[in-house]
Amino acid sequence: MASIDLTKILNKDRRKSVVDALLTPFSWGYGAGVWLRNTAFNMGVLPEEEFDVPVVSVGNITVGGTGKTPHVEYIIEALYRRYHVAVLSRGYKRKTKGFILASNTMTPRDIGDEPYQIYRKYGGLVTLAVCERRRKGIRELLRIDPDINLILLDDGFQHRYVKPKVNIVLVDYNRLPYEDHLLPLGSLREPAERLLRCDMVVVTKCPSDLTAMDIRMLKKNLDLFPSQQLFFSNIRYADPVPVFPIQSPQLTSLQWLRDDDAVLCLTGIATPKPLVRYLRQFSTNIKVMHFDDHHFFTRRDFSDIFKVFKGMEGKRKFIITTEKDAVRIMNNPYFPPTKRNCIYYIPMRVGFLEMEGSNFIEDLVKKIDGIE
Repeated sequence: MASIDLTKILNKDRRKSVVDALLTPFSWGYGAGVWLRNTAFNMGVLPEEEFDVPVVSVGNITVGGTGKTPHVEYIIEALYRRYHVAVLSRGYKRKTKGFILASNTMTPRDIGDEPYQIYRKYGGLVTLAVCERRRKGIRELLRIDPDINLILLDDGFQHRYVKPKVNIVLVDYNRLPYEDHLLPLGSLREPAERLLRCDMVVVTKCPSDLTAMDIRMLKKNLDLFPSQQLFFSNIRYADPVPVFPIQSPQLTSLQWLRDDDAVLCLTGIATPKPLVRYLRQFSTNIKVMHFDDHHFFTRRDFSDIFKVFKGMEGKRKFIITTEKDAVRIMNNPYFPPTKRNCIYYIPMRVGFLEMEGSNFIEDLVKKIDGIE
């Protein structure tokens, strides 16, 4: 048996080596394109525009999965009483184009699932819009609402046409940039050294038992400038919430899951593994169905999903999904009305690990207000 396992491991390593060899030239080509573009900005060939209103960019250096939306929500919750906040996003995978100001009539297809999630929570507290051309979007926001005095630029690290006052970059603890490669060989959108042009770096999805030694190693490997600030955050899951309003939900806490219950974990996000690991703390009878990030579920998808769901054995059966998936599902006409009482989502919140007296929001406010 040991020799068979060893053979499998060797074959897997060989396959990975072949794939890496095939993808490496494309990764070099991608890197050359990124270098040329950044050089054009650095030399002023491509223009960067700075606005009178402070702009805070919240972005990442990898493709998806760093927890950007919950961090934007964390900043909104902390700052909306202090500033008149606007949020500008590209609105990834929306079915519309151009500048759109979010309103109560919008759906995820109009503005994108992540902006819709933010607007659904904070629409009465902040102004939210989507626009592919960020400079145009900022100008239009300020024209519509001249009282705006803080703009959060969602996923703005690569959008260098706007020069933010504060540049925040998120990196996933489980996919650190110095251990990664450029697309398509790895998940990096830019070389790891591009982190040196941001103001604040947040290592997200940290384990709760992060040690002082872990932090020292992270600081050493990231090798940031002394002027840059480094923070650490983790994900905190809340109790399940019905995707569709029901008067008497069967599941108000995962602690109430029983051994004879069955759970179908349904996701369309970049990295579902943390949620799956979390759910398995409460139940072993879990099946996972994963779709691509930002996936809009079709009639056929739901047919396949409920075929799997029907085949699961359990006295009670639940579908548990993410908040980002929930906003697409609740607006989806193909979801069977008879199944609305069995689907729940798990809200995801951010918590910052307080290290060496640092406070993320206090330090962010100082940068916004120009107090150093």
